[in-house]
Amino acid sequence: MTHTRPTTTLWRPTGPAELDLVRASDWRAWPPRLPEQPIFYPVLNEDYAIRIAEGWNVRHDGAGFVTRFEVDTEFLRRYPVRRAGGETILELWVPAEELDEFNAHIVGPIEVVRAFR
Repeated sequence: MTHTRPTTTLWRPTGPAELDLVRASDWRAWPPRLPEQPIFYPVLNEDYAIRIAEGWNVRHDGAGFVTRFEVDTEFLRRYPVRRAGGETILELWVPAEELDEFNAHIVGPIEVVRAFR
């Protein structure tokens, strides 16, 4: 079945451990959150994802990756856009308990678009 509904492009800065779990899902799903991670935070622009992957993930994990994926736009309407800083620091806050449903609305594979070490 082909997906014909509009999609929204999201990005996620990702460390090596999380990326291994995404790879294990055949690039189709984000892993469950850890107890200290009550929210899943995809971001709305690549530049913000690059800043986190390069600045935070590399420092804490030795590597950082920027991933890109498409999600059904209609489904995303339930998550208000959150501004976490400047005008382009935009993210969605997906409660951990809704991540399975969020994953079910990903269209196509999760792709790695940048890597930093």
